[in-house]
Amino acid sequence: MKLDSDAAIEILKSSLDAIVIVNGDGNIVLANQVAEQLFGYGEGELVGEKVEVLMPAGFRGMHEKHRERYGAAPRSRPLVSGLSLKGQRKDGAIFDAEIALTPVESESGTLVSSTIRDISADDTSEAYFRNVLESAPDAMIIIDHFGKITVVNGQAERMFGYSRKELLGEEVEMLLPEELRERHISHRARFAANPTLRPMGSDMELQGRRKDGSLFPVEISLSPFSSASGAFISSVIRDVTSRKEMEQDLIDARQDAERANKANTAFLAAASHDLRQPVQALALLNGALRRTIDSELALEMVDSQQASLDAMTNLLNSLLDISRLDAGKVEPEFEDFRVQRLVDRLFAEFSRQAGQKDLAFEADTCETVVVRSDPNLLGEVIQNFVSNAIRYTDAGSVKLTCRQEGTDIWIDVSDTGIGIDTLQLDEIFQEFHQIKKPGAEKEGFGLGLAIVKRLADLLGHEIHVESEIGRGSTFSICLPVVGQRDARASRSRKSNETAASTASGLIVLIEDDVNVANAWGLLLEAEGYRVATAESAKEARAVIDHIDAAPNLIISDFHLLDGSTGVEAVAMVREKFDELIPAFIVTGDTSKMVDQARETVNCIILNKPVNTDELLKSAASAIETGRVPES
Repeated sequence: MKLDSDAAIEILKSSLDAIVIVNGDGNIVLANQVAEQLFGYGEGELVGEKVEVLMPAGFRGMHEKHRERYGAAPRSRPLVSGLSLKGQRKDGAIFDAEIALTPVESESGTLVSSTIRDISADDTSEAYFRNVLESAPDAMIIIDHFGKITVVNGQAERMFGYSRKELLGEEVEMLLPEELRERHISHRARFAANPTLRPMGSDMELQGRRKDGSLFPVEISLSPFSSASGAFISSVIRDVTSRKEMEQDLIDARQDAERANKANTAFLAAASHDLRQPVQALALLNGALRRTIDSELALEMVDSQQASLDAMTNLLNSLLDISRLDAGKVEPEFEDFRVQRLVDRLFAEFSRQAGQKDLAFEADTCETVVVRSDPNLLGEVIQNFVSNAIRYTDAGSVKLTCRQEGTDIWIDVSDTGIGIDTLQLDEIFQEFHQIKKPGAEKEGFGLGLAIVKRLADLLGHEIHVESEIGRGSTFSICLPVVGQRDARASRSRKSNETAASTASGLIVLIEDDVNVANAWGLLLEAEGYRVATAESAKEARAVIDHIDAAPNLIISDFHLLDGSTGVEAVAMVREKFDELIPAFIVTGDTSKMVDQARETVNCIILNKPVNTDELLKSAASAIETGRVPES
């Protein structure tokens, strides 16, 4: 038999007999309360003592040799084996005893479980037995080898609603649901043929049946034993109704929380979409305003306004990301791709921001390395690293580099910024924890790195941070390398290499929000473009019917007024002119249907609110080349 410690303890507690468990060296490792009381020892006092302390001195030397022989070939020995045995109490009193031996396999080796019964005074033993039985907190029932109930305690009467007289002599199946009784008879027969100890909590869903017919959940431990009268099974029965109710309450609470979380997610998604529209309009108007004013003070006010809009945008994006992660709506879509593709995009995105702070921004990477990840989610992680690096660096540089280690590649974002105190490094990935610049006002809500950690865990990528106050920080993420592609010339890019192109042309704008459409028009016309505006795919058709030549660019909202989508609108315009006209689709929707749209029509997906400077550069490039820029 093999027994874990939890099972042994449960059996010790539930047994009506004294039980002492001894290791291969003859040392007592466990003794139940009945054994301590039988031999007159205090709680835990027997543990560590040689088992021979429990027998008269004249038997001890002989017993040590007997124990060695038994250890070489351990076997079960029942009670009433015909041996004349003696026990000795702590006070020296000697009594007649019956002992059953059972070898038990454990992680520390073979143990011997000894069941000891005082047979020197039957009257005293009987009284003691009854006291133990009635004081037990659980229901206790003993059945014989015929399945007849022979002993019950008061707790069993109260639990099942029967009197002792009604229970004694009856088959134990009367305490089971009617549909299980026949099956239990065969189960009981199999158990009797090979009796084994079964502790509480064996992961079996069991039920008891009261006298009034009501059912209730129970846990049962079984302890087989033998006496002069034959073989018996001692059952300890525990009503677990309260525990089951608590577990169900926890399940219900979790389900309520999940429903509330889903409702919250839906609300945040809707709120984010509705809020993005006015923010988008403000961003476009701000961009247009910047191009029409000369006053230094006015430009300063525009910059301040843009900073507030950027903060609002970051908060909206963070709230939506958190809500989607909480709801389990973010599912990675892994693919193999070149690291360089991602680095180039991030370099272009943050060059202007770094330049505004006179920071050197460099990107040096492994051009040929192919990794496996979700490029969009990974991009969000590294984007956060770069954004924070620029935010918390006032002078010096920000570098985006990579280093290969075996089959992995680490992407590092390093800065010469304020650094992070060592004591804070374990907290920076917690929600609402914020790194504060000395003497600066609070920036943001401390959600960015919390999102980073959850995205990295979702992708299965390790992240690491090193930092020193006053010297800067390095945030890193580890990716699995899956291959190499043809090398191009290695390059190190610096932020002063970028330059925006400008061009003129006709842009078809499809936007159902009047304010946003007006803002788009003001921005694009201020830049020198001609703009033809429509509110839906249907209206766009009417607009292009009056256009002789194909437009140079299409810009469309994703969700349009008549239920159509920007995908349909772009496809309709292109069909009219039978040309692959460059197109941008602008949306606040982050669902998979937007990604599918990208596959349906060759276009660029721009998330609201768009950065006006980057938009105008991309628009100029698309019009100049006549094709969609690479993402």
